[in-house]
Amino acid sequence: MNKQAAVAAVKRLGGPDPRTDQDLVAVESLLTVTVSHPHETATRSLGVLMRTPGDDDVLVLGLLHAEGVIRGMGDVASVEPHAVLNESGETGDAVHVALVSSVDVGVLPGERPLVTTSACGLCGRLSVRALDRRGTAADATRFSVDMLASLQKQLRSGQAVFAETGGLHAAALFSPAGERMAIAEDVGRHNAVDKVVGALLRDGRLPATGGVLVVSGRVAFEIVQKAAMAGASALVAVGAPSSLAIDAARTAGLTLVGFARDGCFNVYAGADRIIS
Repeated sequence: MNKQAAVAAVKRLGGPDPRTDQDLVAVESLLTVTVSHPHETATRSLGVLMRTPGDDDVLVLGLLHAEGVIRGMGDVASVEPHAVLNESGETGDAVHVALVSSVDVGVLPGERPLVTTSACGLCGRLSVRALDRRGTAADATRFSVDMLASLQKQLRSGQAVFAETGGLHAAALFSPAGERMAIAEDVGRHNAVDKVVGALLRDGRLPATGGVLVVSGRVAFEIVQKAAMAGASALVAVGAPSSLAIDAARTAGLTLVGFARDGCFNVYAGADRIIS
């Protein structure tokens, strides 16, 4: 098995033929994140992420970008995935990011870890009013109804591990013409978004002005925050948005689409960008 899926024993009940079998499940494991700065003697621990292994370097880059710690690869001296020993003496995964001296030490998180579980990222570090947008809120990008309606199917076609396990979320960034620029899967919705944004950051393709971020689940505030920080113009979700996500999208000038299924969708913010 690859590191994103594992085999689990399962007892299948409720049908005409109860039996013991095997099933593929999504992997969820720990990733320790640390950061160093030339003006500090000690390395800072940013806590532990619960994530699906794979693309750990871009996951951490995307997280630090969403948190306003870095704005581009010019702020990063190095990104080093490595193994660590946990308290039980077992080997685990870690990523260390060394920042350059020009990064303001004041933007680094304090003692509180950035994230703790795969269910939710750092919810609300930035207030709605202080939401930082890296693109241009009033950009002239327009999206056709047909193009936006096609993105959920395109996202689904790229979910290889979900097809095996049924246990991963996905996120992808599309161009205004509907061309897929980056895609990632993870047990956490926000992790999948961070992996996409981190890959774009690494490749020098941020801000993603005119881009459409598509996510496989619902949309809460932190997903809007990440889309806005990446400079995307639109956010499309298969599921429902929360009230705070809608407020944040309107504040950031982001087009927000929810319930994108079977060629139909609801527009909760920025409907002026969508043309027939």
